[in-house]
Amino acid sequence: MKALRSRIYLLVLSLAGIVCQPDVFAQDSQILTGIDVLEAEHFSPLVGKNVGLITNQTGIDRHWNSTIDVLYQAKGVHLVALFSPEHGIRGTADTRVASSVDSLTRLPIYSLYGETRRPTEQMLKGVDVLVFDVQDIGTRFYTYIGTMKNCMEEAAKHDIKFVVLDRPNPINGVQVEGPVLDSSRLYELGGVFPLPIRHGMTIGELANMFNREGKIGVNLEVVKMKGWKRSLWFDQTGLPWVPPSPRMKNLYEATLYPGFGLLERTNVEHKKGVERPFEELGAPWVDGVQLAEELNRRHIQGVYFVSIRFTPPSDQYAGQLCEGVAVDVTDRNIFRPVACGIEVLQALYKLYPAKFNVDRILHLTRSEELIEQIKKQVPLDDIVKSWQRRLAEFKMLRDRYLLYE
Repeated sequence: MKALRSRIYLLVLSLAGIVCQPDVFAQDSQILTGIDVLEAEHFSPLVGKNVGLITNQTGIDRHWNSTIDVLYQAKGVHLVALFSPEHGIRGTADTRVASSVDSLTRLPIYSLYGETRRPTEQMLKGVDVLVFDVQDIGTRFYTYIGTMKNCMEEAAKHDIKFVVLDRPNPINGVQVEGPVLDSSRLYELGGVFPLPIRHGMTIGELANMFNREGKIGVNLEVVKMKGWKRSLWFDQTGLPWVPPSPRMKNLYEATLYPGFGLLERTNVEHKKGVERPFEELGAPWVDGVQLAEELNRRHIQGVYFVSIRFTPPSDQYAGQLCEGVAVDVTDRNIFRPVACGIEVLQALYKLYPAKFNVDRILHLTRSEELIEQIKKQVPLDDIVKSWQRRLAEFKMLRDRYLLYE
């Protein structure tokens, strides 16, 4: 069954146009993720328990076996229900997802991105332990950590233990960047805790922070990784990359996402209508050469821009010729995606103030101040300085919850 599900996952991802690296196997890595450690410890927190598993296609062990199958076949573990976050159990859906049944185990798959965004009492009936095994990408508004927090809260209400199988922060666990979300402006899934845009934490570290600082009070156990260091980027771990969502095809896109994800809901094409999501952006009203020259004139660290033309096959400008820029990160260690994203927003507003709807970034930033700074072309250094007090406070809080060096 394990090998069959692995083949099915790879086939589905291939048909979706998502490239994996199935020839790079994690058993060559010196790093053990949470599921690998759980296996090595003979599933001790789960033996004799009825288990609900929150996961998707990123939940795999070092032999590329699905966490679903690993737990389903584990001796003494009773896997009774599956729960899927945004994009569904296979990570290929781009809309609301309906609940369904797993074709191999015949277990129910309860969608947490459909009629409800948190498990209901009926879904949790008969569950003793909830296990979370999903790969995050290190950005506050990526919804998986919001799903985790929702599930922790429901587990606490129903006296259910919560186990997090930890995984790496793929864009490293050192760099922290961006404005901290105000506690009065929290919102569902993408803004469930006062985090900066790039938080530099693993899901296990975040779970501990949410539980204590958010006063959730769930019976929480984090199964730590072995061998992971904070300074590592995902491609330095030896682990295979499985795209966490349809438009997060590779680590390069995850590196850009904390900044270029801010374009979500604006009238600039950057995700569905481009060949390389978050690496390219544009619109019919953009002059690509002009925009590239403006951005390169700003001397943004670790990045260069080139002009492009493209015709989106879908989304808001389907079939229309667009111009814009492609992003070339020349040094990811000095590149600061949030700062870069703000430079891009400022350049778009400066060049096309009557066309670019910058106000729509409020959906993710929840900061009218940042929008005004962009409109007034406040120098980037001054914008970054305006974050620093709250960012320093967050870093002090964060230090209490770090599990790795």
